Amino acid sequence: MDIVPKRAPDSWLFCAVVALVATGVVMVYSASAIVAQDRYGDGAFFFKRQVAWAGLGMMALLIMQRTQYARLRRLTPWLLIMAILSLTLVLMPGIGRVAGGARRWIVLAGPFAFQPAEGAKLALALYLAHVLTKRGPGLGDPRAVSSPLLVTTLISGLILLQPDMGTSLLVALLAAAVFFIGGVRLVHLLGLSMASIPLLTVAALGEEYRRQRLLAFLDPWRDPQGAGFHIIQSLLALGSGGVLGLGLGESRQKFFYLPERHTDFIFAILGEELGLIGTVAVLVLFGILAVRGLRIAREAPDRYGSLVAGGITLMIVLQAIINIGVTTGVLPITGVPLPFVSFGGSSLLFAMMGMGIVLNISQYCGSPHAGFAGSGRSAGSRERGNMGMR
Repeated sequence: MDIVPKRAPDSWLFCAVVALVATGVVMVYSASAIVAQDRYGDGAFFFKRQVAWAGLGMMALLIMQRTQYARLRRLTPWLLIMAILSLTLVLMPGIGRVAGGARRWIVLAGPFAFQPAEGAKLALALYLAHVLTKRGPGLGDPRAVSSPLLVTTLISGLILLQPDMGTSLLVALLAAAVFFIGGVRLVHLLGLSMASIPLLTVAALGEEYRRQRLLAFLDPWRDPQGAGFHIIQSLLALGSGGVLGLGLGESRQKFFYLPERHTDFIFAILGEELGLIGTVAVLVLFGILAVRGLRIAREAPDRYGSLVAGGITLMIVLQAIINIGVTTGVLPITGVPLPFVSFGGSSLLFAMMGMGIVLNISQYCGSPHAGFAGSGRSAGSRERGNMGMR
């Protein structure tokens, strides 16, 4: 028997998501109009697609917000299989579409394409929550996380083969975050981190373009017309915006100076046009999302809900941190979009779907048995997640 939600969805979280999506739609149009007119003869080319994906994303958010989150647990194995299968298929010539030197998309119909890595992140978050809930107190034994660690490595490795090192690293960080809030001992996480350093070093330096990106991050002015071009142009955009910005639509860097202006570097265009005030406003919205999402995770009625809410929230927040870090020159270029804001249908759709799940969990906070409706477990076996606070 389903449990009736005790409260309405978290309004602060919902409003933060809607505000970020609306900001993204406006900024995508402003940042892409010039290049869209030049390439396609239609200044609204990217804008119309972003609006369409935002509409689909809102539908997905509302559907997931009305779907009791415990039901997702029964679908987790199938979602994980579909994610791994799609990551495998996208690597096959004739199925995966190559763009920008990477094979990351499967064409659905016409101009619409699906990026399997975005769905895989959400599927992994649900899988890790499911497995760590089952293991419970046994997480003190490092062997208890062997299977989720192998699954994470497989998904991360398939994404790296596309190649997409930024998303691959994000998957690893997501797993580490869920392991931590799930109660895996910190000493074991540190051991895993140390063991992964050689692999990360090989991945970062194994390709010439990745070495160039790393060198450009350390000193972009060493090659201002080559590897350091993206970072320099991004910093110029942010710097020229000042406190109040040049005005919406008045960016100069979008006139074919700053590459990836409507995707990976849209935060720089936002800073140029809306200034420090605009960038701080976006940071505040992500801060609200982080605080409310983690509060929902802390107050979730059961361990599974706690891990799902925490994992999805951290997945989005970590991605935002990486993107903004790249844009401001704090991190090397990774090719990770800004959630809800950057142009990209798959990223927007699955981010909003994930937030719909978190909003559903928020309705059951204070109802201790909601996540186990119909599971047949006794009340004594229903334990909440501890969010890693030991």
